[in-house]
Amino acid sequence: MNVLLVYGSRNPEGQTARAGAALALGLSEMGAWSEAVFLPLIEVERCRQCDDNGWGTCRSEGVCVIEDDFAGVVERIRRSDAVAVLTPVYYGDLSESLRAFLDRLRRVCTHDDGKVGIAGKPCIGIAVAGGGGGGSPTCLVSLERVLGTCGFDVLDLVPVRRQNADLKASVLKTTGAWLARTGDKR
Repeated sequence: MNVLLVYGSRNPEGQTARAGAALALGLSEMGAWSEAVFLPLIEVERCRQCDDNGWGTCRSEGVCVIEDDFAGVVERIRRSDAVAVLTPVYYGDLSESLRAFLDRLRRVCTHDDGKVGIAGKPCIGIAVAGGGGGGSPTCLVSLERVLGTCGFDVLDLVPVRRQNADLKASVLKTTGAWLARTGDKR
């Protein structure tokens, strides 16, 4: 089983990356493997709302006309067996890089061709709050909504806060092992 970890965080050593590393450890202990993409480190533009109605080929063909790294990440999602979407929490919501990516993905998934390889794909959402530690639950509500709109099978949503990161690391390791076992039975 291969799992793509899509990070809305730019720091491969930060709290969100540590949460992903715990998930990846659980996956690897069960014989699965994972690969990561850090959205802020690649080029993903915001949606241009191409035509006068605010749509474009995303709605009519299931593809985006913007030539950046978006299509490559979508292809990696399609080739994976499962996806984990990880975001730091900013203002109780998704990071800006993840929001830009998911805004375009949900538009592409409006068309049946855009959902190919995405609809029904197992997905885990993880929101990591720093600072005061609040905001993970509201962030996960937003994440679940957009992942569901895209057609993912959202299996779990894990809130993490700076104050409980050590505890949640063990939860995420267990979640990774569970995801690997669950994926093997699909």
